Amino acid sequence: MRQWIVGLLALATVQVLAAPTPWQKIAHPIAGNPQAIGAFANGCIVGAQPLQLEAANYQVLRPDQRRYYGHPDLLLFIVRLSNQVKHLGLGNLLVGDMAMPAGGRFGSGHASHQSGLDADIWLQLPRQRWSAAQLLKPQPLDLVTANGRDINANLWQPQTAMLIKLAAEDPEVTRIFVSPAIKKQLCRVAGQDRGWLTKVRPWFGHRAHMHVRLRCPADSRECQEQAPPPAGDGCGAELDSWFLPAKPGTGGGPAKQPPPLPPSCQALLDRRLVTE
Repeated sequence: MRQWIVGLLALATVQVLAAPTPWQKIAHPIAGNPQAIGAFANGCIVGAQPLQLEAANYQVLRPDQRRYYGHPDLLLFIVRLSNQVKHLGLGNLLVGDMAMPAGGRFGSGHASHQSGLDADIWLQLPRQRWSAAQLLKPQPLDLVTANGRDINANLWQPQTAMLIKLAAEDPEVTRIFVSPAIKKQLCRVAGQDRGWLTKVRPWFGHRAHMHVRLRCPADSRECQEQAPPPAGDGCGAELDSWFLPAKPGTGGGPAKQPPPLPPSCQALLDRRLVTE
């Protein structure tokens, strides 16, 4: 499993460090009925909608980057989650990157978030709403120790686990990516109610936010769904493997080119480039 994971990490790194992509030049959503197209890490979206920037129960980080677009299902999820957080008195929800206006590949920051069904939710719930200046240059709260093996007990709050659990229990959510150390902490505190842990997957980084992924919408026929996560809470040997050193020779290697775009996304991009 570690070789497969390291290979995916290498691909993600190549995409993160790549030059700016044509998708970043698209300033407005593509008109049409909302359709998530392709895979989460190789796709696009038609009919994306912007998340409302002014809302009572959440705030949007770095709005100047215009990464607050998504499928309507994603917008509804964020509203649902923020309402639950507010109702429980947990604090103010902070929404990070979603997708660009037409989805597609980022030049930096993400390998996924391409089909309008992914969102980063920060793992801090401030009691006071942040100022415009704080939103433009937010300071992430690193919840993991420097060696990556455990959470920082001085920063971890019970409401962090409650936030992740609320998101995981949403029926539209299929996966939530967090640091392996955060997954370890969730395994400790979950108690007897552990079914939601299946959706919470360890992944590199994700020390200050959770990456939430929704299922493909029923009417998005070209959306490529992921296989379900393995059964069980993922708190045993699977999680332990993330803390083992990588085997020699499993990282690095020649740079890999991103896979070809789905035909509908390539056609969309070609039309856009011709008209601009």
